[in-house]
Amino acid sequence: MLEKSIWSDYKSFLLIDKSLSENSIKAYISDVERFLIYLNDGYGELTLTSIELSHLKAFIVFLNQIEIAPRSQARIISGIRSFFKYLLIEDIIDSDPSLLLELPTLGKKLPVFLSIEEIDLLEKNIDLSKPEGHRNRAIIETLYSCGLRVSELINLKLTNLFFDLDFIKVTGKGDKERLVPISKQAIDEINIYIAEIRNHQIIKTGFENYVFLNRRGQKLTREMIFTIVKDLAEKVGLNKNISPHTFRHSFATHLVDGGADLRAVQEMLGHESIITTEIYTHLSKEYLRQTITDFHPRSIKKI
Repeated sequence: MLEKSIWSDYKSFLLIDKSLSENSIKAYISDVERFLIYLNDGYGELTLTSIELSHLKAFIVFLNQIEIAPRSQARIISGIRSFFKYLLIEDIIDSDPSLLLELPTLGKKLPVFLSIEEIDLLEKNIDLSKPEGHRNRAIIETLYSCGLRVSELINLKLTNLFFDLDFIKVTGKGDKERLVPISKQAIDEINIYIAEIRNHQIIKTGFENYVFLNRRGQKLTREMIFTIVKDLAEKVGLNKNISPHTFRHSFATHLVDGGADLRAVQEMLGHESIITTEIYTHLSKEYLRQTITDFHPRSIKKI
């Protein structure tokens, strides 16, 4: 249905105009391909100019029939809208049939976060007698103290550590760089790890500038960070389903609870929209509501 040149130009549009990462671009392309395959199977060879809103609505019905979750549907619709926006900009189509396509209703799922006591418990139970112990404690403290995404943590460079200024520079979504404050405790943990473990490793060529390394002297993977967190939570018997991202949620929640300015939190998290950051105000309100429900004498259920 599509010429190779259109795919190539669309990928450039996503990269340059939308500033998307390679993984996001692949997801967008995959979603559009899925839609075009559906059209081809159900309607035959349609031209791009003959696609109508009714075709898009039928595709959404199809996604419901095969039980695609609302959140995944929203992502697919976003990809399709982006594709038609590109076609319109390039004058390949005269009107955008996706403009009136409604997103599925998404329930707001409040993220899990940890208390300071729970974070301290996790860190205290890291076995420092093992070579990876100091590294893992530095990882946990950096995730929490800086509110980093996993990708930002594993790609953190030595040359982006500005400890004399209490800042680090990270590369977030869309390859956008930002400066993030770092706590004295996180600085101390990283310095201990570097001095006692990292400086004594044989580091593979190409990985000399990465802060956190595996025992083979290479950059850690996302999966390894997940394993470290999951194993630690299981070790202390933490009754919460947590991931590395939980420390980012905890970072933001504790800042908002402490009265931090929402715009400042947005900047530190690297959120494009303040709306994304506002979920932490909702989370704090829910936490307060639950606290009242559990502990206020008028709320305690009689046995």
